[in-house]
Amino acid sequence: MPTPHSENHSGKNSAAATYLVLRDGTAWSESYQLTPGQVTTIGRSTTNRIVLADDLCSRTHCEIFVSDGEWMIRDANSRNGTFLDGVQINGDHTIQPEQLIEIGNSDLAMVYDLTQEVSVFAQLGDLERDTDPAIHLVFEDENEGQPEIISRRRESRFRQVELDSSAESQNASRQVARLYRLAMEMAAQQNIQRLSEVVLNGLMTATSADIGAVLLIPPELTNPIPGDLRVIAFTSEAEMSYQKVSRYLSETTFDTKEAILARDVADDSKLATRDSLGRIHANSVICAPIRQEGRIFGLIHLYSTNPDNSLDDDQLEFTLAVADQTATALASLDEKESLAAGLEDARADFETLKEQISQKGQIVGDSHSVQDLREQIERIAPTDATVLIRGESGVGKELVARGIHEFSNRTDHPFVTMNCAALSETLLESELFGHERGSFTGAIGRKIGKFEQADGGTLFLDEVGEMGPAIQAKFLRVLEGHPFERVGGSERIEVNVRVVAATNRDLETAVNENTFRKDLYYRLHVVQIEVPPLRSRMEDIPLLANYFLARVASRNGQEMKTLSDDAVRTLMKYQWPGNIRELQNTVERTVILSRNQLIQANDIQLSALDAPKEVLPVSKIEPTNPEASLEEIEQQHILSVLEETGWNKSKSAQILGIERSTLDRKLKKYNVSRPPK
Repeated sequence: MPTPHSENHSGKNSAAATYLVLRDGTAWSESYQLTPGQVTTIGRSTTNRIVLADDLCSRTHCEIFVSDGEWMIRDANSRNGTFLDGVQINGDHTIQPEQLIEIGNSDLAMVYDLTQEVSVFAQLGDLERDTDPAIHLVFEDENEGQPEIISRRRESRFRQVELDSSAESQNASRQVARLYRLAMEMAAQQNIQRLSEVVLNGLMTATSADIGAVLLIPPELTNPIPGDLRVIAFTSEAEMSYQKVSRYLSETTFDTKEAILARDVADDSKLATRDSLGRIHANSVICAPIRQEGRIFGLIHLYSTNPDNSLDDDQLEFTLAVADQTATALASLDEKESLAAGLEDARADFETLKEQISQKGQIVGDSHSVQDLREQIERIAPTDATVLIRGESGVGKELVARGIHEFSNRTDHPFVTMNCAALSETLLESELFGHERGSFTGAIGRKIGKFEQADGGTLFLDEVGEMGPAIQAKFLRVLEGHPFERVGGSERIEVNVRVVAATNRDLETAVNENTFRKDLYYRLHVVQIEVPPLRSRMEDIPLLANYFLARVASRNGQEMKTLSDDAVRTLMKYQWPGNIRELQNTVERTVILSRNQLIQANDIQLSALDAPKEVLPVSKIEPTNPEASLEEIEQQHILSVLEETGWNKSKSAQILGIERSTLDRKLKKYNVSRPPK
């Protein structure tokens, strides 16, 4: 089957990528690369691939995808319709690069190559060549030998109020955590030189760049040009000399105020790498403006000379977010404000970033108990203390552990999880500490244990109270900093691991019963976090339910369903013995089974397990003989309940709080059967 862009609109073969270009008002502001095997959704909700901040746009407005080798567009039952060249579409329609997509007040155009003829854009908005600074088209016959622009960004999602939930959760939260820590360090600097060095060091750590520079404009210049840029800070992993940013990239960044990701293939590039035949490999370049309210302070210039580890779109957005924060710090320095004032200016950004981290960690809720939980995580995480997380099954203990890891100084290192109740004591020892080949039947090779995997990072042990006595002793020694040996080995291994443990078991009772070591209990009980059950924060249920609704819609590529008021009340009345895990499963089950976009109360199917029991009126329970045995009393009560329910065994078992099979065994034990009618 041909690819959707195997031929362009002029009939020529083209291997170029396919893009959607967004026009915001009169400016062409964003470009998005389309992937043939992926449905691209467009709408107002942040769960979409392309998000339009337009009140006339529906939450999920339309979709673009490939069918039979052609690009297609489909309206998703939007409120105001999707228009193609001014005509409203229904069903699936092919889309060509000459056509204009109109969604509310927004216009988009599909192109096979960002460098194609400007006449395509001129048809769509009377765009004159080189007159609109928000988009600069490169022609093959001009700028020959100049870098090839791959992507550009005006805004970074890392500094928006909400992170796009379709992004990779763990990677996004790591980047936000890096940005948060870097922003705090930047705000503490009191001179431009040190600030630039902090910015550059942070970017070199977070990206694949091996050369970088911060270039600033002398503050006395009121109408600066790219030629006025001065290198303030520079670094190179291979101690190479600085390759000045190309005039074309600096001018384009100045004109558009956009961050640019480009490929440098210039023959005269001093940084170009060559293969055995002398061919030049492309090097990736990021050029991001340091800007604030129309003013440009300078540029951040990053370069990767390794074609196997190129800079990418995520790193472009991260660099732009860092550049924006750099502009905030420079403005504070320029105005000669105190450090306290600078921190106050940045505090709003920091709070937003922290909120994004908690959202990505899925700690959702506005109740006082959840706010207290977040505050505990923020206080505990920067330390290296062992943490014991307690709470019922399903409350989200692992999410709390992930939050501790993400807020800690170990966030760039592994977060490793292990369920201590899932394996026998022998296998648990092998999983935690590893084993050598031949140490036991089935050990066909060396295995690295969880402690070694988590070296430098965090090890989360769930259901730690289920550890057997022998493994508890070895675990305690490692917690105390002693080296350990793999099962069947003699090599002494030392690791640097922070342990976060969780349990829903009463450890104090286990210690008193001598099933859990007292010294291990004290070693784990350095810092304790109690995760509240869902029934104690019922006000969070609407927020959690809508969060799960949005996640299901994003995962399935569907428009998000909504809950009616009666449906919300139904969720609020239930006690949720399975806590957040049960709520999540209930929402997903309801979305799958409900036929309408608006979910009603009767669409919600709650679990019968641990459901509220029906209680017989007191008047129905006959007084018992004080001399009767316990078995006689139990038999009498069971028979009373059966009579009350008309011998409905399922309903009787629910009232009695036992399984149906247990009721049958008791009736057999008492040799009781239903009396004839």
